Parts: sequence; structure tokens; C-alpha cells
Amino acid sequence: MSSSPSFVRLDGKASTLIVDCRDGAPAILHWGPKLAGDLDPLSLALMAAREEAPCSPAVAAPLSLTPLAGQGFPGTPGLRAHRDGQGWATWTRIERVDQIDTATVEIASRDDHTGVVLTHRLELRADQDVLVASTTIANVGDTVLIVDACAAPTIPLPASARHLVNFDGRWAGEFQMRRTPLQQGSMVRENRRGRTSHDAFPGLIVECAPAGEAVGEVYGFHLAASGNHKIVAETLSDARAFVQMSELFMPGELRLAPGSEYLSPTLYAAYSEAGLSGMSQAYHAWMRARPQHQRLRAKPRPVHYNTWEAVYFDHDQERLAQLVDAAAAIGAERFVLDDGWFKGRRSDKAGLGDWTVDEGVYPNGLKPLTDRVLAAGMEFGLWVEPEMVNPDSDLFRAHPEWVLGCPPAPQLSFRNQLVLDFGRAEVREHLYGLLDALLTEHPISYLKWDMNRDISHQGDADGAGGVQAHIAGLYEVLDRLRANHSAVEIESCASGGGRADFGILERTDRIWTSDSNDALDRLSIQKGASMFIPAELMGAHVGPTDCHITGRRVSMATRVQTALFGHFGIEANILTLTPEERAELAQGVALHKLFRDLIHTGALHRLDRPENEVAFGIVAEDRSQALFAYTLLHEQDAYFAGRLKLAGLDAAAAYVVTLVWPKAPPLRSPLIEALVDGVVLDGRSLMAVGLQLPRLHPQSGFILHLSRQG
Repeated sequence: MSSSPSFVRLDGKASTLIVDCRDGAPAILHWGPKLAGDLDPLSLALMAAREEAPCSPAVAAPLSLTPLAGQGFPGTPGLRAHRDGQGWATWTRIERVDQIDTATVEIASRDDHTGVVLTHRLELRADQDVLVASTTIANVGDTVLIVDACAAPTIPLPASARHLVNFDGRWAGEFQMRRTPLQQGSMVRENRRGRTSHDAFPGLIVECAPAGEAVGEVYGFHLAASGNHKIVAETLSDARAFVQMSELFMPGELRLAPGSEYLSPTLYAAYSEAGLSGMSQAYHAWMRARPQHQRLRAKPRPVHYNTWEAVYFDHDQERLAQLVDAAAAIGAERFVLDDGWFKGRRSDKAGLGDWTVDEGVYPNGLKPLTDRVLAAGMEFGLWVEPEMVNPDSDLFRAHPEWVLGCPPAPQLSFRNQLVLDFGRAEVREHLYGLLDALLTEHPISYLKWDMNRDISHQGDADGAGGVQAHIAGLYEVLDRLRANHSAVEIESCASGGGRADFGILERTDRIWTSDSNDALDRLSIQKGASMFIPAELMGAHVGPTDCHITGRRVSMATRVQTALFGHFGIEANILTLTPEERAELAQGVALHKLFRDLIHTGALHRLDRPENEVAFGIVAEDRSQALFAYTLLHEQDAYFAGRLKLAGLDAAAAYVVTLVWPKAPPLRSPLIEALVDGVVLDGRSLMAVGLQLPRLHPQSGFILHLSRQG
């Protein structure tokens, strides 16, 4: 039933959203702390009322869900659309407000002059604090509408907002957090790599000072866009500030025929009064409540063994058989055969696109290997890179026209491969057929779906921009695979964390967080990713003794401790480990299995520590148990570090605190020596006073388990 209320209100667990619909343009009046249930929104509007400012409009142009040029908005518009240069000054008015259910509202606004209908969908569940928002633009005119930009709903920021936290990085160094002041003007980040990229994850955090891991108001923003995207954080001269996120289109990439429409990627915005960790907990709770997440609850997340850093392209069957047996012996539950198994694939120079088993390497097919894996009690997984093709492949020789490019401009050389155009139906059908055959003919329970290059030249067969259609085609293929092979899990890998977003996670079950298995690098990578993504979706592996990317050597104990707090796995040649290393790794696998239900369901509490320390905990929902990890990165300035104050515990309870890792800790500290056997301590003291940290060697740490008494 449609109606036109003056205000729309949605309430979350600890947050309230109020949208002002009185003046024809829907605008957020409040999104933040939960307000009294009987609050009159008119009083809130009065509290926000401003007088006319010098040299300014008598009534300021609205900061609406989609700020429009036709409304005279002086900042970045939420929509830029036109008909061959005409009808660009869109000016919509609300035509209906539909309350879909108690948590969801749709607001449709129309401009008959430019032939545009904007529909904003907002959802805020009563048991969550994540605002789910999207924008749909419909072409109700008689000619083609060219859309240059259409953002998800624009979200205003409170006057107390002080800092932006952006995410940048590089290959093998993703999810790096950079804090900058929020200032007048625009902070604009644009990603044109055709995937979310290693250096421009589509996330943004806004802090209201003072803020830390456990204190302060924090707003999180994440766009579920798996390709090109744009982030704007802008402060106008009248002090109004906002965040706006959108797909980023190439010129002419989105052309809407009469009667057609475009749906923006979904914006997921989280609010917390309990600092960064509170914001992360809101995102994690939302992710875990998704219907598609339930498939991950059907069984424990299997411990992986991946062959890449053990064999690379050298697929010797006898050595692979030995690795199967060794992986099973240390407790692995899934054996993943990485790159190098398919036709012509002896290096990264050939074979992509020809997704059939290489008979020269596997004369009897994959069956002997898969039989051995299954007999060892493990599942079998396989690496694929379906969006890519090598020029040296049967597929490219047959269909060179199937790649994205901008001829006559030459393709950039990039890992000896090109990108297939998933916007073409024949490409999707061909690749789906090959993947379907693989999954039908082999007992594959897991696909590691990789994407090892940017889309540098993004033109389709007609010369138009092709990334938006490519991503839509990718989603279609993944959705089809999930429908017809529902038991198969899929990992989103893009030379590590180059395609990590909630959109791809609607269709996949895991992110390969980074190609770097260097435990010290992984601490910052996993910290950044954990701002939005829960542990069970973050692939985290124990790498080899010497990291093949950084060359750094880190102890087995620290490698295990770092990988333990994700979707745990091993990616090393375990045949070359010493007996002592194998035994310690097996102990780590057993420890993860013992606590993985807690790790994959509990609330994350990162602890504020100096830059040379990393500490965090996972606390059970009922606060009955917890795990806390501490790592010292480099030498302390003083002889002793400070106290480790824990978080998230029951202040009124007593806990048995036990050191559970490493298995052979240094016993120079009386406290650590006592914790080996377990000590009863009260929750309030653990949080308010904290534990004296021992003297540790750099690149080492420990894990504590807490169990509530009674």
C-alpha cells in the first residue's frame, strides 16, 4: 500500500534512521544513535533548522538520498544522466513511499520532464545496525538515457565527524588503513582496475573524535561493487558533510533504453557507539545472518591444504600423493590442487581457457589423485581462472574476438594473459559448460576462482565500456554454478585480495585475503579486512619457513598463531619440514579445530596497542569463553611492555585464564608460568587492570583461552 508520510523511521538494535519526505526530495534527517520511540520528528527537524547564510540560497538545496543538479545542489550530484547532452538537470519529486515491512521502505521519486524515476530502498533490521541501501534509476522517457553516474543513497555525516579511514595497499599488501582529517572539500577515490583492486578496497570509515577500538562513534561504509567504483567524502562550505559511493562507468558504458532500469550496487553502512570493533561486530553480525551464510554453518570450515607453494607448476604425481598423505597426517580436511593441472599449463605463459585435464601430466586423469584425497578423509578442491585466457591457448586461437580490449590500442602485457568478455553470452555459455563438466565429472567440493590481472583495456566488442557488463556476466555464471552445484564452495581470489566485496560474497564462500603468507604482513592485512569481513570468510594459511614473497623467516608458532584466526589452512611444502615443525603444525591444526566454532561465530574485539604490537580477542556471544592473541612485532623501547587489558568479557564473572599457544612457551615470567596451568581471574580486573605482558622476542606472541566459571 502506498502512502506519503512526512517522515520515515527505521530502528536498528542501537541505531535510528529518520528520512524527511516533506519537501519532495527524501533526505536523511538522522542516522546514528537510537532515539526515543515517541520522538516527534518535527522536533528533530526544528533542532536542525538553519537561518539564511550570507551569499547563499535562502533555502539550501537538499542533501537528499540522491542530490541532484536540478535541485541546485552545489556538491557532487548523486545522479548524472542525460539524453545526448539534454535533460541533465534532473529534478525529481516523491510520488510514493512504500513500507515493505517493519525494516524496509521504498521511496520513489519522479521527474516527468527528464523522464527519470529514482527509487531508493532502505533496510534496517531491528536486530542489526547495518543500513542496507540501494538506488534504482528507471528510464520512463522515449529515448535512450545515458547514465554517467548513479550512486547508492547519499549518507550525511554528523557535525562531530573528524577523521576518514581509507583503505589502500598493493599486491601482497592489501587492506592497509590510512587515517586522514575530514576537511572542507572533497576526498575522492576512484578505482579503474576492473576489480575491487589491491589498492582501493571499496570501504570507508568515518570516526567521530575521540574514537578507538572500543570507544567513540564510528560510521562504516562499504559498496558491494566487484569492479570499478568511486568513493566521495565531501564537506560543503556550509559544513554539511556526506559520503557517496557508486560504480564508476567508462564513457557511454551505461545506456538505458526506454522502459529499462539500472540498480546500483548495494551500500552497507554500519553505525557503532562502541568504536571500530563495535562497527566490525555490526558488519560481522549482518554477514552471518545472511541466508547464504547458513551453508557455512552446516559443517565446520574445513582446514585447507593448498599445493601452490609446495609444487608451483611442477605437478609430479608421486610427490602430490606424498603431499596428500602428509596433509592428512597433520589434520588437513581439504586438499586443493592449485594452478598447473590443465592442458598446456607448464608455466603462466599458456593454457588459460583450456579447462581440461592435461593428459601429458595426468594420463589417467585426476581420478587417481582425487581417489587418494578422498581415501585420506579429505575433500578435493581445484584452482581455476575462468575469466582469463592465454594467447597461447586453443580457446584464444579459436576466438580472439572474445577478449576485452580497445583496439587499435595495444593490450598491456600483464602476466601473459588477457581478459575474456563475460558480457558476451557465448563466452559465458562456453565457460559455464567447461566448469559444469569439471564439477560433474570429478568429486570437487571447492573451487578456488582466481583473477590474476586488472582489466586494463575495458572495451567490449562494440567499443563501449565493458566492465559493468563483465561483472554482471560473472555474477550470472557464479549464480548458475551455485544453483546447479549447490554443495560446491567457491573462493574469490584475485591474486590475493584484489576482488573482495559483499557483492562477490553473495556468490562465494571465502576471500583469499592476500597472496602473502608472511605472518607479520598478514597481521595488518587481516586487521584491515576484519573491519568488514568476519574470520570464517578470510582465507589465512601457514606459509613456508621462508616466505617466497618477502624472504622473511618467521617461527612456526607465529605463523600458526596468525593463520589460526581465519579460515585456516596450510600452503607450504610439508615434506621438507623438520619432524619438530610438522609436530608443531599438527598441534596448531588441532588447536584451531578445538576453537574454530568460537573463532567463526564470536565477536571480534581488537585492542588498542602501540604500533609494534597487535592484540585482539574473539569472545563468545554469551561471553562464556574467549580467545585473545598478542604478537610483538619488534623490540620494545623499554625493558617491559605495558598491561594487556582485555575486552568484551562479563565484568561480574570469574574466568579460568589459560595459555594455550605456543605449546612450549618461555617460562621467564611468573605470570606466564602460572597461566600454563590456568589461573582464575575476574572479568572486571582483566578489562580494567590487565595482564602484565612478558618479555618476548620480536615476531613472537601467545594465545590465551578464557573460560567463565559456573
